[in-house]
Amino acid sequence: MSAQLRVGVDVGGSTTEAVALDGSARVVARAERRTVRGKEGVVDGILAVIDAVVPPGGAASVGIGIPGRVSSGRVHDAVNLDISDLDLASEIAARSGAVVGVENDVRAATRGVGIDRLTSSLAYLNLGTGVAAGVLLDGRINGGSRGVAGEIGHLSIDPAGPRCACGQRGCIEAFAGGGAIARRTAGGPFAVRDAFDRADAGDVAALGVVAGLARGAAAAVRTLVLAVDPERIVIGGGIARLGERLRIPVLRELERAAEGSAFLGSLRLDERVELLSPGVPVGAIGAALADHRRDALRLRAG
Repeated sequence: MSAQLRVGVDVGGSTTEAVALDGSARVVARAERRTVRGKEGVVDGILAVIDAVVPPGGAASVGIGIPGRVSSGRVHDAVNLDISDLDLASEIAARSGAVVGVENDVRAATRGVGIDRLTSSLAYLNLGTGVAAGVLLDGRINGGSRGVAGEIGHLSIDPAGPRCACGQRGCIEAFAGGGAIARRTAGGPFAVRDAFDRADAGDVAALGVVAGLARGAAAAVRTLVLAVDPERIVIGGGIARLGERLRIPVLRELERAAEGSAFLGSLRLDERVELLSPGVPVGAIGAALADHRRDALRLRAG
């Protein structure tokens, strides 16, 4: 393979995925493995998927999208990965020999989502192990002053609601995050899908889980529209693989809220929402396309 390949890695709570892009930004190789939590497990997993898509020394750059706050190549407070602080860029650069850049996974995915969508403003809502969002405005993604822009999963919508991994109660993520649902229901890796199946069969507890998920996702959509007013809100992540089974209850929740508010009704929230096509590795693609060489030069200058 050419040494000009750009590698992107998307680290999720369940899986770690890598792609290799050629000079035309086409995916020429792809690999995935289960995520092992903790510093050592995450680093080893990233290196494994890099090696699976390019030979040693075959990458011009490596971009990594990972949950948590990211600053100057360091990852902080990635609670769903059991990482409080990790100099990830240095770890991967030392062991891969590539120029390495690290950014929040959802912001990386937002870049990937925006590639083929001709719009001046777009929000990407990731419903996976956790819940977070990225916003693309006029071609730019803003991480905020401290790297927490888009962490709407930790917005509390019910102070009496279930406890979130962040320590608060009633966060959007506590209702709509796959990890929180699995913990609350004592379910396994398919806890969300199982809850939908049981809800379809009339299980009262499962119906409550589905209703809570729809409530949390709808609250996230409203928050994004009221904060930045994007033309489109694309929902992705592992939970989005449910397709219409997810979209319909979320739209119903948005419509229910709009019925009681002429203001919300005027925003046409339901018309802005779309689901990401399944199987597209937008997180890894977006991570690969970031300007990591520029970032590396800035780090060395600092």
